[in-house]
Amino acid sequence: MSRNESATPRPQLVNWDVAASTAASLTPAGPTMKPADIARAVQNMRELADASVGHVHAISRLDAARDLRDSELLIVDRASWSKANSQSFRTLMEPALDQLASSRPEVLKSASLVLGGTVTGAQLGAILAFLSSKVLGQYDPFVPSRNGQGGRLMLVAPNIISVERELNVDPSDFRLWVCLHEQTHRVQFAAAPWLKDHMTGHIGELTSGLVDKADSLSDRLGAAVKNITAAKARARGEGTAADTPSQDMGVLSILQDPDDKARLSHLTAVMSLLEGHANVVMDGVDGSIVPSVKTIRRRFNARGKSRGPLEKVIRQLLGLDAKMRQYSDGSKFVRRVVSQTGMEGFNAVWESASHLPTEQEIHAPDEWIDRMSLRRG
Repeated sequence: MSRNESATPRPQLVNWDVAASTAASLTPAGPTMKPADIARAVQNMRELADASVGHVHAISRLDAARDLRDSELLIVDRASWSKANSQSFRTLMEPALDQLASSRPEVLKSASLVLGGTVTGAQLGAILAFLSSKVLGQYDPFVPSRNGQGGRLMLVAPNIISVERELNVDPSDFRLWVCLHEQTHRVQFAAAPWLKDHMTGHIGELTSGLVDKADSLSDRLGAAVKNITAAKARARGEGTAADTPSQDMGVLSILQDPDDKARLSHLTAVMSLLEGHANVVMDGVDGSIVPSVKTIRRRFNARGKSRGPLEKVIRQLLGLDAKMRQYSDGSKFVRRVVSQTGMEGFNAVWESASHLPTEQEIHAPDEWIDRMSLRRG
């Protein structure tokens, strides 16, 4: 290969810059605040994020929570969250794209792929824009922190402030409650340092299946965005019956292919475990940690039931409701295991990849307990 050929950038299946800029331009504005109030809120969130670590340690009994230095804490706005997630997607997909470049270079020479990458980037950006106003916090283990070690813990300040105002709850209590959940995810990956590479490998293999069908990626994302657009039109009383969105076209189903079912099942089980464990840790929070926790739980749970028809449809199209059901299953798994083996017995799950539950075991936790030989005598 000549020097000029090697220096030529290869086309992208997804134009990540377009994804980030589209998300930033479409992201709705957050609550209006004075600069001084914003600065105080950001400082308060930082302090509460630090304070939450000790509580996670006491409830989870994971020694990794004693001294978390493996990642960084970022207080971000909605556009920054969207940009960070476009970076994360890129980090996860790039190995598969490199593999495609070496094994099937002819695919990446297609002129239509360049245009398709731009279109797909815009579609992904539209989806990130919607999600950017919903996410309160996120631990991203896949993109290295600035110190090059662990991942990034992000708290989306405008969303936290919007929800605490909507629920009319004590701001410091609500912020600590949110931090407890997100710090638990940070602790999980610190307790299982092998977990990041394990998940990255499985996601990469799953993405390889997507790459083999590169020509259909834009069409799949486009169908999802078209469904969301149709849902918005119908919510405004516009459109026709022909615009009725497909109920089975969730974005989370984009990667679902018969050959990928085993990997997808495994990743579903892992995500259910991580979220279920975080929910159980939050259930261990009482009034001595968050004085108004009962009020927060009651109002936050009721908030989910009062979503408008448009948001309900969009959440269904994105597959978010199915995702929440998976997390509920994960919580049931963790509670059953803890009740039968104690928290120390459950924590065996973090020791190696072979200890992770299967999707079947998530629904039948006694099978995992028996496989691990953890029943208390």
